[in-house]
Amino acid sequence: MEISLAAEKIGQIGALPITNSMLTGWIGSAILIIFATVASYKMKIIPSGVQNVFEYIIEFLYNTADSIIGDEKQTRRYFPLVATIFLFIIFNNWLGLIPGVGTIGLHETFHGKEILVPLFRSANADLNMTIALAVITVLSIQIFGIAAIGFFKYGKKFINLSSPINFFIGILELIGEVSRMISFSFRLFGNVFAGEVLLVVIAFIVPYIAPIPFYGLEIFVGFIQALVFTMLALVFIKSAITDHEAH
Repeated sequence: MEISLAAEKIGQIGALPITNSMLTGWIGSAILIIFATVASYKMKIIPSGVQNVFEYIIEFLYNTADSIIGDEKQTRRYFPLVATIFLFIIFNNWLGLIPGVGTIGLHETFHGKEILVPLFRSANADLNMTIALAVITVLSIQIFGIAAIGFFKYGKKFINLSSPINFFIGILELIGEVSRMISFSFRLFGNVFAGEVLLVVIAFIVPYIAPIPFYGLEIFVGFIQALVFTMLALVFIKSAITDHEAH
């Protein structure tokens, strides 16, 4: 039994190395695009089938976002980003639980020892992916804040020379933004990777029957992690677009 912290390389396109987590992420994105296309094709006033499922998901996400933002006009503006993040995270979390992900692969010799290199690995079990999601989310929050209250007024949140205390608070705010990226990325990566390791270990010790309850647990954890990431993003967006000096 081999457990690798880093995603394994399975190919290369030019100078770009292709890892198993990248491949799974691309597959997940393609399935989501196809699902959205099918759901929105020839939409009906009274939804049914795939359209009904998709609308239920969107309604749940929209109501959740609106309950935090508190302004329908602003919710509509920021909803596409947070909904995309939620769907990408939860789908890739669950995609990593499909039998064969992490177990189907190629045998390669490494330092004289034959190891299995999986063809597929959950995208969110790769720290590179979760860092990318964290960077996109935090940078988007800064852009939303600047667009909502203005560049200079928003910049005073981090660089305020009006007094030594305000300057120190600004430095703390800047450190806080960086720590958000670390928190976002490591929380998601840690929980997803730990869940995969747990399933591998249980399946190795007692195969077939024993892992089933843990699959149910990981389905729930996958949903919670996607929801927590999205809710925190919404809370930070709400804070960024609020002009605290006007209150």
